[in-house]
Amino acid sequence: QVQLVESGGGLVQPGGSLRLSCVASGFSFSMYGMSWVRQAPGKGLEWVSRINSFGSSTDYVDSVKGRFTISRDNAKNTLYLQMNSLKPEDTAIYYCAGDIYGSMKRGQGTQVTVSS
Repeated sequence: QVQLVESGGGLVQPGGSLRLSCVASGFSFSMYGMSWVRQAPGKGLEWVSRINSFGSSTDYVDSVKGRFTISRDNAKNTLYLQMNSLKPEDTAIYYCAGDIYGSMKRGQGTQVTVSS
């Protein structure tokens, strides 16, 4: 079955960096565009970034442009999100997600907390 397993979250001070990873299994990862979404405390899901199946095209929500970088390694079935210059408002659970086999799938998420 489709599995998406995120890791790399944690507690970081404002201005710090984290690199999230998402290992995919159960489907042909290299054939699908993927996204990162997040959910801040008490708020709904927010799309953060997307990347096409080849890794040649990316897009970001305005609030993270210039600070976050999405990438993928299709040989390792892994999606990444490099997060720099983190702000308290980036605090959220981060999920990797994809429209796989006709429905949106996402993992269990990884918590990112930005606080001094």
